[in-house]
Amino acid sequence: MSSFIHENFMLNSETAVQLYHNYAKNMPIYDYHCHLSPKDIAENRKFNNITELWLEGDHYKWRAMRAHGIAEKYITGDADPKEKFEAWAKTVPYTVGNALYHWTHIELKNYFGIEELLNENTWESIWNRCNELLQQDDYSVRELIKRSNVKVIGTTDEPTDELHYHAQIAELPDFPVKVLPSFRPDKGLEINKATFVPFVETLEKVADQSLATYADYIAALLDRVQYFHEKGCRISDHGLSEVPFAEFDENELDGIYQAGRKGQAVSLEDENKFKTAILIALAKAYTELGWAMQIHFGAIRNNNTKMFKRLGPDAGFDSISDQGEVAAPLNALLDALEIRDSLPRTIVYNLNPVFNELIGTTIQNFQTNEAGIAGRIQFGSGWWFNDTKPGMIRQLTALADQGLLSHFVGMLTDSRSFISYSRHEYFRRILCNLIGTWVEDGEIPNDPALLQNLVENICYNNAKNYFTIEVQ
Repeated sequence: MSSFIHENFMLNSETAVQLYHNYAKNMPIYDYHCHLSPKDIAENRKFNNITELWLEGDHYKWRAMRAHGIAEKYITGDADPKEKFEAWAKTVPYTVGNALYHWTHIELKNYFGIEELLNENTWESIWNRCNELLQQDDYSVRELIKRSNVKVIGTTDEPTDELHYHAQIAELPDFPVKVLPSFRPDKGLEINKATFVPFVETLEKVADQSLATYADYIAALLDRVQYFHEKGCRISDHGLSEVPFAEFDENELDGIYQAGRKGQAVSLEDENKFKTAILIALAKAYTELGWAMQIHFGAIRNNNTKMFKRLGPDAGFDSISDQGEVAAPLNALLDALEIRDSLPRTIVYNLNPVFNELIGTTIQNFQTNEAGIAGRIQFGSGWWFNDTKPGMIRQLTALADQGLLSHFVGMLTDSRSFISYSRHEYFRRILCNLIGTWVEDGEIPNDPALLQNLVENICYNNAKNYFTIEVQ
């Protein structure tokens, strides 16, 4: 019986096979957005077992295990790591049709040389073999990254972070990968959430001053932008449940801030004024510094109150939002930035695929620029619930329909796992199969130079050219 994950997996035409093996397969990885731990990289963590590497913090797997009826003890609880792995292994056969089934077996093959299917009969043998390999020096975090052919990693970092692990990584003599922070100020925008007051208090400690007024507060945030820039940061990220926009008067902002600083709820209109004002101020700084700004929107988070109280955020209880108006606030926000000459390179990620064409057409409204930046405003890759085969195809085709797929900056991992770089392989196989289908159907020419540029640029070159980060 041949391996399930074979060299032509998901490549359904001769053209797709050629595109993948000739152009895509060996391109480096530019992972400009992920949630990997800088501490783990700096300390070159070695994992004690495959459960630590594979199931620690992976809410994709946690959701599948819960759906399979696995008790929480074996997911986020205090069960033995071997018991947790067994529970995951028994879940895997039931993930058929889900990207998890593919990711699982690609990772087993790529990193452990295991071609057997993971299930209730094979799990113990696979557990033993994976754990034996994990004891070797070439299975440390940094070695896994180098083996994956990664050139750049963009982590996700709080504005108040001192970034000392990034500094340690930058001084490593034998680690050629750039690991740079990304500025993620979500807590500083969410004035109606319980995290706002603690964020302000932490920012005061970092700034070593009282942030008594809105002017003090925004100045402190902008100081942190400059601090991050000095530490190599060139990318920001904003996770928004909905795209905010409201016209505001500068004189209103201090009153809104004062209420939020005291833990008082403000109206939705005032919340949107506050968020709009901060985004405009930050975007101006990003533009001046040559940063790219990411905007992720469309998630409804922490929906299971009982489990949120028990486990906190990011535990697998988020889903796609059916948020209301998108087109008007998104266009208005981008327009407000453009009017002020403060619209940086921007990547917009949409979690609800209903809005794919909306995003595809919106970004085209703001591509004008004097600097000649190709694809200045990007429709971000299939994100979170959309980094699946159907989700990626929907995003790729919507972008191709409404804009220029050729300038797309490509895939990211958006993951906490050090072997999730297989998602780039998954994406590249899907991309090559899609383009191969267009060629086979006679919709685009079978022109080797054209196809090579298209595939290699999307896989790596576009990201390398888009972000203002020097890469060898």
